[in-house]
This record gives sequence, structure tokens and C-alpha cells, in this order.
Amino acid sequence: MSPRIEIRNSHVIDPAHSRAGHHTLYIAENRIVAWDHPPSGWVADHLIDAPNWITCPGLVDISARLREPGLEYRATLESEMLAAVSGGITSLVCPPDTDPVLDEPGLVEMLKHRTRQLSQAHVYPLGALTLGLRGQQLTEMAELTEAGCVGFSHAEAPLFDTHLLYRALQYAATFDYPVWLRPQDPYLSRGGVAHDGHVATRLGLPGIPTCAETLALQQIITLMRQTGTRVHICQLSSAEGVALVRQAKADGLPITADVSIHHLHLCDIDIGYFNSHCHLSPPLRSMRDRDALQAGVEDGTLDAICSDHTPVDDNAKQLPFGESEIGATGLELLLPLTLHWANTHNIELPQAIAKITHEPAKLLGLPAGHLSVGAPADLCLFDPDTYWEITPSNLHSQGKNTPFLGMHVPGKVMMTIIEGKIVYQAQQH
Repeated sequence: MSPRIEIRNSHVIDPAHSRAGHHTLYIAENRIVAWDHPPSGWVADHLIDAPNWITCPGLVDISARLREPGLEYRATLESEMLAAVSGGITSLVCPPDTDPVLDEPGLVEMLKHRTRQLSQAHVYPLGALTLGLRGQQLTEMAELTEAGCVGFSHAEAPLFDTHLLYRALQYAATFDYPVWLRPQDPYLSRGGVAHDGHVATRLGLPGIPTCAETLALQQIITLMRQTGTRVHICQLSSAEGVALVRQAKADGLPITADVSIHHLHLCDIDIGYFNSHCHLSPPLRSMRDRDALQAGVEDGTLDAICSDHTPVDDNAKQLPFGESEIGATGLELLLPLTLHWANTHNIELPQAIAKITHEPAKLLGLPAGHLSVGAPADLCLFDPDTYWEITPSNLHSQGKNTPFLGMHVPGKVMMTIIEGKIVYQAQQH
């Protein structure tokens, strides 16, 4: 039986209901049972007096690679699930590009079973859109949905066959399955490692032009108009891409989109002198693109901020920029980097927190991201005034690769509660 928890005097932020202020929350039987006034006969098993902490819904990260099955040398479920809860994340979506690919119900069920055994964050897999992500034959979407997939994706794998994509969207629309797509033309991006701009030219790096994103995105939007499919656009990187999504939303299309926390802060200038920690996909683009992404988050064009967590082993990152492996760790940095963005751009805290809790939960259709009475007790408690340095030793993830090494960031996660159980508690000195 789960303990009765009383969180007293905390500054509670519930962006789903525009509530923010000092309140007391009561948790029992895995759920939030009351605000401010205890239920009849209330006796707490665990009292948390937290006047200096903020309590918000547990974070919902919609792009996190856990590297299992098959890529355990980069990270394990144990290391990455610990990283998730230490970052206040209580629900996460993992792409299908594991080894083997998540294209069979048995693999999805095995992953779900393994993560349930760890009793930490809820894991929601995306199923592969095609077998082996080879772009030749559609997967059995109905069976994968029954196994626990929340949508279908082609991850970073190119999908050359437009007719197959059209058929996939038609089939998904029939059963109202959401399709998650990362817009990047495989021909225009082939061989590129950085944004096609003056920085790449100066460094002699092969570029990926902005039109690699916008051409693919225009194609997706055209097929959406034909099929009516719900499509989520993953990790937008350009000003033009934001404008296309904004127009598609204005036209009433069922489109949502996210941006990675890296692209909200960084641009191609941050590559500096071949900093391979900045070798990301999509590439970091111009300052103008970064500013447009920030504006897109603020005005609601971009529905969510994700970590795009992609742990890479050190040896693969210590190669020359163009040969280094793509990706950066992010699970433990999603909250502090979102707070840093809010602080530096005068974004109201509830609005910023909504982008990593309520909004991603809403686009997934999950019973998460809010603190209503009766809601599952998935919560993040953090100290907004504690700054900490991003160092390899301060990260639980097996992947220590991030462009933000050495940066001091606000927001230390003090406690993470999932289904009414404390699954992470920071050491207090």
C-alpha cells in the first residue's frame, strides 16, 4: 500500500489549471486526494515541509533514447531511468531506433516489462513506421498499439518512398494513430554535419541547408491535407519551419510540434572550434533560427520542449567533429535549462513549466501533467534558487556528452514522486 504523503507549504504550480501559490497537497493510494484541506481522519505517513521548493507535475519528456535494447554500451535502462527521475521526469517517450528496432509487439512488451520492473518513470514507446526502419514495408500498427505504442515514427532513418509515407498516413488516419516525423530531406542533408551557413563554411564542414527541413515539412503538410492524419513534428530547427507549422495550425490541420532544449539555447556559432558536443541532429542553425524557435514556444506554435536525450559514449564524441557521433545527454538538464530560458527571457514560470509537463501530456493524451484532485500523484519538487554546475560527475546518465558542460544552472530536483511513491530524493548537505 502506498504511503500517505503530505507536501506542506510548497509553492505549487499547476499550469493545466493556471494555479500557482503556496498550498498543501495530500497524496494517498497513488493519487492526489486533496488540496489545502486534509481528508477526514487524515494521518500522514510522510510529511514534507517545503516552503522554499516548487511542486509541479512530473515532467513529460517526449524524446528520450534509453538505448535498450541493443545499445547498452552507450547506456542502460537502469542508468537512464535513474537520470530521468533525478531530472524530475515521470513520463517519457522513446523513439523506435533501438537494436533491434521496435517493429514487433514482443519487443515493445519486453521494453515495457523491463521499465515497469524498475518502478521509475512511465515509458511510452513509439513503434517503427516501417519494418526495421528500412522504408520498404509498413509495420503492423494495430498490434504495436495493443503492445503499448503511443504513436509511430521513422526516427532519424530516411524514408525515401513518398508513396509508402502516403499509405502509412492513410492507414494511421483510419485508426486515428498519431505519426511522429522528423522533417529532413534525405538527399539535401546527405553527408552534411552542420548548418549550411558561414560557420560551416569557415570551418570547412559540409552543410545541411534549411530547405532540407522545409521541403520535407511542406511534403508532410501536403500529405496531411490529403489524409487528415494527426502528425507530430519532432525537433524543429528553423525559422521557416516554425512559420510553416504556424500556418498549418491556422489552417486547422491536426499538427503539433516540439523543439529540443539544445536548439532553444544554442546556434551554429556555439560549435566554436569544432566542439563535437554540438554535433546534433538536426544541426544547430543560425541565431535568427534560434530566436524564431524561442518565439514559437512563447506563442504556442511549438507545443513542447523535449530533451532529445541521446547518450553517446565518450570515445564516439572525442573524434573530429564530422566523424563524431550525433547526440547529447538531456534528461537531467531539461528542467534547469527550461528554467534558465524562462529566467533570461522573462517567461512566466507556469508558462515555461507547461511546455515540459501539461502541453506534452496533452498532445500524448496522457492522464499526466496536472495536479487535479484524483490525478495520478506524479510530481516533481525542486529548489528554484539552488544553482548547480553541469559536470560529468553530477550526471547519472551513462552519457556525459553535452554542450552545456561547466555551465551553472538553476533548479535542483529535490524529490520525484511517481504514483504516490518517492522514487528519487536528492542528498541534502
